[in-house]
Amino acid sequence: MYNQIENDLKTAMKAADKFKVSVLRMLKSNLQAEKINKKCDLTEAEVISVIKKQVKVRKASKEEYLKYNRQDLADSLEQEIAILKKYLPEELTKEELDTIIDEVFATVKPQSIKDMKKVMQVITPLVSSRADMGDVSKKIKEKLAN
Repeated sequence: MYNQIENDLKTAMKAADKFKVSVLRMLKSNLQAEKINKKCDLTEAEVISVIKKQVKVRKASKEEYLKYNRQDLADSLEQEIAILKKYLPEELTKEELDTIIDEVFATVKPQSIKDMKKVMQVITPLVSSRADMGDVSKKIKEKLAN
């Protein structure tokens, strides 16, 4: 995936797409920083994790901009998010996620909110690369509350 990002950066530079170049350079910089922190090459899962963090940061910033009626900046962030999401695996649909949660509940058989940790330990490896874990956690809490 790292090579794909580099190739896309070169293509954007040749096409003089300044916006895409800036987003991909930022992403490449974040990947390099993570690589330096780990002191080894990044795995595919680690690259995905870095990209997801960047998307999450932009979503939070977008919400702040919208609070202050800065639609122009929010739109710019939405474009950045769209570019970054091209490198992420396709997200699970609501129905797919609900099915996985139901299967995990059938396996773990949680009794109360105290079993949240057990459920999360089982579900995280199944969905972490293809779903927002904040949403997953929220759905599990709702289901445990019922």
